[in-house]
Amino acid sequence: MRPARFIPFAAALAVLAVPAALAAQSAPPVFIDELTWTEIRDRQQAGTRSVIIGTAGQEQKGPHMVDGEHKYVLEHTTVRIARTLGDALVAPVITYVPEGSWDPPRGHMTKPGTITLPEDRFVELLLHAGRSLKAGGFTQVIYIGDSGGNQRGMQKAAEQLNSEWAGSARALFIGDYYTKAGEAMRVMLRGRGFTDEDIGSHAGMLDTSELLYVNPRLVRKDRLARNGGAPDSGVNGDPTKASAELGAELLTIKIDHALAQIRALRAGGAK
Repeated sequence: MRPARFIPFAAALAVLAVPAALAAQSAPPVFIDELTWTEIRDRQQAGTRSVIIGTAGQEQKGPHMVDGEHKYVLEHTTVRIARTLGDALVAPVITYVPEGSWDPPRGHMTKPGTITLPEDRFVELLLHAGRSLKAGGFTQVIYIGDSGGNQRGMQKAAEQLNSEWAGSARALFIGDYYTKAGEAMRVMLRGRGFTDEDIGSHAGMLDTSELLYVNPRLVRKDRLARNGGAPDSGVNGDPTKASAELGAELLTIKIDHALAQIRALRAGGAK
């Protein structure tokens, strides 16, 4: 339930957080690093044979957000996806992804704290993670990424594993979580009267709203400024217009797109 618009910001955050907190307390864990091996085995024997591998960039997010923003968002969304599917667990989020060059540093790599992995090493990491989980009894590996630079690598890994496994298991690349959902979120915000300059392309309204909903303590509210407040801030857009309420809606769009694609692929739909 979303709060009424007149509720003060702090109160709105509290209202939004209550359902999620209660659900987390009552639902069994879905992260495999929170389960024993025998608990994982028992879940598999009961029909849980899918596992989600999430990938999230460790990258600068301006002066107002922590560098792990993508990870915190993806931990939230993958849990909701797994619980909605009802037959999936979640692997630890992979945060070492392609972020560009370090020699010379370019893009996000010019800011402290960003970590990059070459594309070929990233694909190898995904392949070995998928093979490991298959060896442990999972028959479907689902790749979902919350940042742009890792989409192509996940698709490559899924295609290679499907070729290797030849029907004994399956890898799904869920690109709609990032691409189609990203455009749908922008359409929604434009419909609310926000401009493309407001929305921005990095660490603006989208990312900030999502983190305000998932973990508001990781947003430095005193550092919020349009375009980060400085030419080299690493921010494009206006995070001062972000809100936890918008974040809840944006994350639902991502989750819904992921679930729709997973269900279509499971049913034999087009990739």
